[in-house]
Amino acid sequence: MAPPAVVGHGARTLPAVTVDTYNEELRDDEGFVGDRASGRAFRAILDDWREKVSDALGEDPFGDTPTREISKSKLDKALGSDDTVAAGLVHTAVEEFAGELATVVRRFLRLEGWRGTERIVVGGGLSSSHMGQLAMGRAQIILAGEGIAVDLKPIGNHPDEAGLIGAVQLAPSWVLAGHDAIVAVDIGGTNLRVGIVELRMKKGDVSKAAVWKLQHWRHRDDKPSRDQAVERLAEMAAGLMERAVDAKLKVAPFVGVGCPGLIDEHGAILKGGQNLPGNWEEGGFKLAAALAGRLPRIEGHEPAVILHNDAVVQGLSEVPAMTDVTRWGVLTIGTGLGNARFTNRPQE
Repeated sequence: MAPPAVVGHGARTLPAVTVDTYNEELRDDEGFVGDRASGRAFRAILDDWREKVSDALGEDPFGDTPTREISKSKLDKALGSDDTVAAGLVHTAVEEFAGELATVVRRFLRLEGWRGTERIVVGGGLSSSHMGQLAMGRAQIILAGEGIAVDLKPIGNHPDEAGLIGAVQLAPSWVLAGHDAIVAVDIGGTNLRVGIVELRMKKGDVSKAAVWKLQHWRHRDDKPSRDQAVERLAEMAAGLMERAVDAKLKVAPFVGVGCPGLIDEHGAILKGGQNLPGNWEEGGFKLAAALAGRLPRIEGHEPAVILHNDAVVQGLSEVPAMTDVTRWGVLTIGTGLGNARFTNRPQE
């Protein structure tokens, strides 16, 4: 099937891949299966083991610091430290989390849309840490021991940038032609990022695309309303557009947006936006239109705002690295567990 001349919101056929499925919400008796391999799940496991160690040994190697406030870098440092209790504590949490990750991967691979998956890219903040990569490797070994051959690898781009870089794969080639950059937005349950992505395009090839500038807002700390969040997002985008113009970058009239949930063809979030501030699933609210109405014109044109699931967009950043496989997927470990499965399309 040929890709459409103009890619729509939540499109399944994109220039480089077919999106076989995304935003799968697997459930078991305890709730959403994906929640077992989320960032929250890892923190809960670590918190549980901290309590057990403290009860048994009379002290906690991390003192009174709440688990949610211990940075990934501090946990990585503890993992490789000479403090055997601290290292053992983190390693034990990683081992338990790896088992949960293996369980989640196993469940996804049973789905019709995920069958035949050769590689799974793991994104999100945890993927860039040593402990996250150790959990991936351990999960892959667990699966291999069960005869399940699937390659688990951390996302290649920085997790803060992957959800922006992938937006270039949403744009049809005619939109990008003659331009240097696009505006990209990555909306998550905790953070919101807006960036200018340089295309670095040669003969239609955008494999070298990279983030030029980005702004980050941890909206969970400010607890904004939905409209306040969209307004702040538009302000961030407008400011970055102005900086790009000052730097003589020719910005395309295109804004690619990654957002949690199931996206319909009108640019609305049908479900899966429960972690966002306010009600983003409200009937009649179309995020794409709400954002487009707040953005300035680019070179006299109203920018086309294209919305897709955030795990899809983050996964699309890996398109240049997936030429050696045909069927591949992405799991993003964040506030929840995002997911998407792709099949590469033949390229002329």
